[in-house]
Amino acid sequence: MKAKKKFSFYVLISLLFCIFYIIIAVKPLNTEYIFTPVWKIDISSPQKEDEEGNSGVLHFKLGQSMGYFTKDGKITNFISYPYKASISECCYAFYNADNAAADIFDPRGEKLCTVREAGFIKIDGERIFNFRPGGTSFSAYGADGVKLWEYGGTVPITAFDSSAGGAAAGFADGTVCVFRSDGTIKQRLTPGGSDFPVILGVAISPDGKHVATISGQNRQRFVLAEIADSKTKIIMHEFINQSDPVQRLVKFSADGSAVYYNSKNTLGAVRVSDGFTVRLALKGQALSMQEGSGCIFILTKDKAEYTVYTIEKFASLLGDFSFEAEAAFILAEKDRLYVGKNTTISCIAVEKK
Repeated sequence: MKAKKKFSFYVLISLLFCIFYIIIAVKPLNTEYIFTPVWKIDISSPQKEDEEGNSGVLHFKLGQSMGYFTKDGKITNFISYPYKASISECCYAFYNADNAAADIFDPRGEKLCTVREAGFIKIDGERIFNFRPGGTSFSAYGADGVKLWEYGGTVPITAFDSSAGGAAAGFADGTVCVFRSDGTIKQRLTPGGSDFPVILGVAISPDGKHVATISGQNRQRFVLAEIADSKTKIIMHEFINQSDPVQRLVKFSADGSAVYYNSKNTLGAVRVSDGFTVRLALKGQALSMQEGSGCIFILTKDKAEYTVYTIEKFASLLGDFSFEAEAAFILAEKDRLYVGKNTTISCIAVEKK
């Protein structure tokens, strides 16, 4: 009897040990992003469909064509333009080199207003800007065509960005002017960088409290600064091993916690709070950045090859895919990535499993 009890005791101990071992040994499986094609449409012969209101439509611009489509792949507006155009989710405009005025249309193609001023229209979300001939001055307009404010200068504007928190303009002489949302000047700064300190890229954070720039030639420089009414605080700066005199991508994340910038075959990711920087290898020049639910997507171009890079926030490179095209774009919304190539638009579901 004692032997049986002893045997049962050891069996129980062994069973408990096995259960305990299984509990502490189990680890969650690694998750990964899965890219699944959802649909693909050809815009060369679009079948337009009506969409009630303007909400829910996405915009595209490919070559000399632009327009709007729904999330399920239906074209709601298609426009061919001969010279230049600007488009956002809210409105669009197209114009010629010698236009004296420009009409602004909503996504359905109905005219919102007319900007009665010569220049080149730039639409950024709901914000409408007109850069006047000569390239040294610009104006901000409302959706009703009323001029909200203007800036007049004598030095050519070489970089520009806007957000809900204001706007920032970079100039050929190496200066940057930061504007509040009402057009008043908040701060002027000179990032420096070389004997030719032209501003090649500028970005302003969503709240208007930070500005980032790429400037100079021969010895270019990236600068991230906190902008206050009376002073400028440099959070991070570094010299970049490049000298190409081309415009560079500089862009803040949607929440303003990070800023991304492109230098030669490199994407820099900087944490705004402390300047911590990660550098990722890219091929070609970055053209645009889009932000989804958990990922950031970067579109680059190297000759005729476009590459889409997927980066998990804040700066973990997950992968990329490439294709050859004459024109391309990317657009991200939540768990969907839209890729435009020549005359096609593809929808890709991006899920973490």
